[in-house]
Amino acid sequence: MSLSDKKCTPCQGGITPLDRAQAETLLRDTPGWLLTAEATRIQRTYQFKNFIEALNFVNALGKIAESEGHHPDISFGWGYCTAILYTHKIKGLHENDFILAAKFNRAYPAAA
Repeated sequence: MSLSDKKCTPCQGGITPLDRAQAETLLRDTPGWLLTAEATRIQRTYQFKNFIEALNFVNALGKIAESEGHHPDISFGWGYCTAILYTHKIKGLHENDFILAAKFNRAYPAAA
């Protein structure tokens, strides 16, 4: 099953975050995303033609995040949207972060 077809599962904490090797393996299924912060976060910047396209994408990401119960850090402006994912409760990466990244990629208009 592809990551974008999976559903995020609630993380209760108390588990070990993914290590760099595990994260790099999952990163292969999330094109455009990069490991950051010593492999404790993933990040991607999406490009757009203007502000309104970026804003519409941010709103779409918000709906996806709410439906998955997993929430990114998002910044945006004219022509771009940057999403940062990590699991706050474990202060690192979980499969949920890669699931959400894959769903965000699927929602990106340039992917169509």
